[in-house]
Amino acid sequence: MMNKKNMELYVHIPFCARKCAYCDFLSFPGNKRMQQEYTEQLLEEIKYQSAYTREYQVISIFIGGGTPSILETNQMTAILNALNSQFDIHPEAEITMEANPGTVTSEALIQYKRAGVNRISMGLQSADDKELGYLGRIHTYDEFLKSYQRVRMAGFDNVNVDLISAIPGQTVESWKNTLKKVTMLKPEHISAYSLIVEEGTPFYDRYGDHVEMDNDSMTREERKRLMSLPELPDEDMEREMYYLTREYLKEQGYERYEISNYSRKGYECRHNIGYWTGVEYLGLGLGSSSYIDGCRYHNTASFQDYINGSFGKKEEFDMLLRQEFEHLSIEGKMEEYMFLGLRLIEGVSAHGFVSSFGQNIRHVYGPILDKLEQEGLMELKEGFYRLTERGIDISNYVMSQFLL
Repeated sequence: MMNKKNMELYVHIPFCARKCAYCDFLSFPGNKRMQQEYTEQLLEEIKYQSAYTREYQVISIFIGGGTPSILETNQMTAILNALNSQFDIHPEAEITMEANPGTVTSEALIQYKRAGVNRISMGLQSADDKELGYLGRIHTYDEFLKSYQRVRMAGFDNVNVDLISAIPGQTVESWKNTLKKVTMLKPEHISAYSLIVEEGTPFYDRYGDHVEMDNDSMTREERKRLMSLPELPDEDMEREMYYLTREYLKEQGYERYEISNYSRKGYECRHNIGYWTGVEYLGLGLGSSSYIDGCRYHNTASFQDYINGSFGKKEEFDMLLRQEFEHLSIEGKMEEYMFLGLRLIEGVSAHGFVSSFGQNIRHVYGPILDKLEQEGLMELKEGFYRLTERGIDISNYVMSQFLL
């Protein structure tokens, strides 16, 4: 049997019940007809894409969105079954599915598990109902608890909970309360991000550099509600929340293995680690990105183009699924190796750099590494170059130093 290369799969389900005010992902509410059309076309894409990846074995799958659990159970199981039949999936592959509170039933969860899902990622964001309302979430904390209980009852023993700090009206005390409530539930993994106000979102209209009062896509009531939201925590409070997260989760037995990700030992997200360490990945579905054989590209972000497309002809296949095709130069690959690897707390492996590029890391980045070490932003530990705590605080500055 040929020795296959490792690959990860990302499957995008763009539908959600309602778009959150801070979200800049490719997602939107969709009716039952749209969801059925999309499922049928995604099944076609899975069939055609798999033909190009016969030399790969899939070591992890991540089904994200949107809200994947918004699909009918038979639609999601059809997608999972197609992945299993069309790709060579490692018997111990990590298969994650995002499931938002209030969108999962016990029966659906049992079906997902039967179809191979072994890790559930739940988007809580906050344990405070008022803060959830400010974010535009459709669920309450109580609804999250019920959904979390269903996930456990269905037999899932690897669960992630997503949280966001520095959201409107949040205090250090209310953030600590969220951390306490979540750690009492003992999920295996916690992703704790600080809110980023992204352009093109309602939050940008409210909190961006230029406050937009006349956004035509909003009704008068929506605009009034948006402008009545409380202010964001200031920078000092945001930093306090960040340090509190690190210290409190450590006390509760969660090890930080990446800038924003914490887990119990052995439950680090293998899919994300693969992404940060340069494992190749194939994106399936609307707007999803791929990195295969040193080339980067993405699927069309147009729902109509995707639904109406035919994957049978190579020209149309390339036009729909290989947009902005870019062959990374050796310098581009080195930059990515550093940008992504330095997000991990253990850092980038000097030995791994030689294995990947046939050059000593110091031949390429020696003066930069020396400079950052002298500034107290990086250190060399057991063969890994990693950010110090101070380096993590200003990680964007540090990463920018590795542009070639």
